[in-house]
Amino acid sequence: MQCHYCEDEAAVAVEKEAVKVGLCARHLRERLAELADEDAVAALQDELDVDRF
Repeated sequence: MQCHYCEDEAAVAVEKEAVKVGLCARHLRERLAELADEDAVAALQDELDVDRF
């Protein structure tokens, strides 16, 4: 699978409702850095309902 942002091979792929998206290592690190922002993490936890477990 190809990265969603470039032509490199995807290191990771995520699928939701039959839509599959891949990210290469570089773009995965960039997206994770963006999520490191505290507000983004809180929003993601709310969206994923992390506390339910």
